[in-house]
Amino acid sequence: MAIAATALLSALLLGDGLGINLVLVAVPATLAAAFAARAAGRRLRPWTLVWAIGGLALLGVPALRDAGWPTFLAIVSALVLTAFALHGGKGWPSMLFSPFGLVDSLGSGTTWAWRGLRDRADGSRGRWGPVMRTVGVAVLLLVVFGALFAGADAAFADLLGSLMPDVSPAQVPWRLSFFLLGLFGAVSLARTAAAPLRWDRMVIRPGRARARLEWAAPLIVLNLLFAAFNAVQLTVLFGGYDKVLEETDLTYSAYARQGFWQLLIATLLTLAVIGLALRWAPRAEARDRTLVRAVLGTLCVLTLVVVASALRRMDLYVDAYGLTRLRISVAAMEIWLGVVILLIMAAGIFGARLLPRALAASAGAAVLAFGLASPDAIVAERNVERYERLGKIDVPYLEGLSADAVPALDRLGEPQRSCALMDIDARLRTDDGEWFATSWSEARARSLLAERGIERSRADCDGPSRESEYDPDAEGDPYGAP
Repeated sequence: MAIAATALLSALLLGDGLGINLVLVAVPATLAAAFAARAAGRRLRPWTLVWAIGGLALLGVPALRDAGWPTFLAIVSALVLTAFALHGGKGWPSMLFSPFGLVDSLGSGTTWAWRGLRDRADGSRGRWGPVMRTVGVAVLLLVVFGALFAGADAAFADLLGSLMPDVSPAQVPWRLSFFLLGLFGAVSLARTAAAPLRWDRMVIRPGRARARLEWAAPLIVLNLLFAAFNAVQLTVLFGGYDKVLEETDLTYSAYARQGFWQLLIATLLTLAVIGLALRWAPRAEARDRTLVRAVLGTLCVLTLVVVASALRRMDLYVDAYGLTRLRISVAAMEIWLGVVILLIMAAGIFGARLLPRALAASAGAAVLAFGLASPDAIVAERNVERYERLGKIDVPYLEGLSADAVPALDRLGEPQRSCALMDIDARLRTDDGEWFATSWSEARARSLLAERGIERSRADCDGPSRESEYDPDAEGDPYGAP
């Protein structure tokens, strides 16, 4: 029944947009997986509950926010956490390969579900008749009396119309595809819950331990390089704009753009170096373990300074040229990498048994926080504040933001306000979806725009207010670079 409910809700609620409908579809799918796991004798474990709650929480992002890019990240992350919950693993193989188990269950799950239905039907033939008759009578009564009440009162008819999805003959193929998606998706979840692939049974052979000098000497040299770089950063970067000009003879934008991506890549490579060192470093003796912790701990601390340096460069660039979606995304990623380094340091002190789960949980929490923080709203807020402070703004870029940005953009004066909100207002009027496919941000933006309206025409926005401010030092699209 839970699988059938998932398929039916998918057909009725999906396809018109994203909102609370994802949660409404996910609830019966989760119940189907829970029933299948219980029937197979699996017990509910604390980490399974953590992953399941985290996945459902991530589906709250599209219900609250309008921007498509945080929504996409939240949906993908919710699927990954769901895979963790179903497989119940705790090691690196499970964290890396569990999502593929859902795909594997698509084929075997169909056969498994058919056999289960056939066996249950053979064992309870006498009970299906009364159930089907009861459901049929209930549906008939709802349709007949619902139609009568709708014809008797226009307000009640409007209420029913707003609650029920619009299903026209032209939408039948589209609805059927979502029905099949919900059906096979729920079957895959239930099959995985009943018989998950045990990825943690994979044997990963430890790397051959290297001589102490062979692995430690290169890392000590790397630490010295990091220390020299960080010393320069602390004296130059945190001295402010005048110090940047004095020491480097570069502008804000040139200095920030010169190093941000390099520092981001350096952070990622450092994580790879730490992983390889942990694989090859000998730890049989207490002296070796102490050396590993000292060398890698120092590297982690120095890498945190690199992370702070990269974020400071981004802050300089944003102050000079405004905040964009790409800039806030890479800054958020750099912050999460800093959290990863802290978790690795904690694993070196307290043990690495929980490290795979901690990294996965931190990634899910980061995506959830990123979506709930509403990056489009932050971008609009920072640019409006910068306009109020410096009188500089890029209206054409702000026009492409989502409904999340409307409250901040509404603070602008005319004609900038109307020019920035005009395209967003047009999109909201065109995409007037059902209640279950409308986010809270969209509803709030529609209410605000309906209250205050757009005071200028497109012709009024073709003058100076539409001139795009850009970074003269950047190559290509100025708002595509960090």
